[in-house]
Amino acid sequence: MSPALGAPTAQRRQTTLRFEGRLGSIRKKMREIMSRESTSCELKELVNKFIPEVIGKEIEKACQGIYPMQNVHIRKVKMLKKPKFDLTKLLEAHGDSGPAAAAADTGDKVEVAADADPAARPDRGAVL
Repeated sequence: MSPALGAPTAQRRQTTLRFEGRLGSIRKKMREIMSRESTSCELKELVNKFIPEVIGKEIEKACQGIYPMQNVHIRKVKMLKKPKFDLTKLLEAHGDSGPAAAAADTGDKVEVAADADPAARPDRGAVL
């Protein structure tokens, strides 16, 4: 085999096996970091960590000794266990927007000018 074509197959196999060993340890670190972050906080806080890519940067720092990585992003998140439904937490997160709140928020009446032309109002389009 000529040197221009690359490394001999035996050498290529050795480097591939070494890199596969690194991949296993990188994946192990990634799983540890993601499980630690997901179990230590609520779902809402976890989503807030995903948006600025805090976890990706942490994985990048932790795996730097194994292999130099850059641009680590979390592409997909899968819910393994459905959280228990708690109505009080749902109302805390979204405010009290039930039927009682809708009845209490009636609004104020708006005065319309007497000289306003009803056809010139912005909510009424001209018919052609």
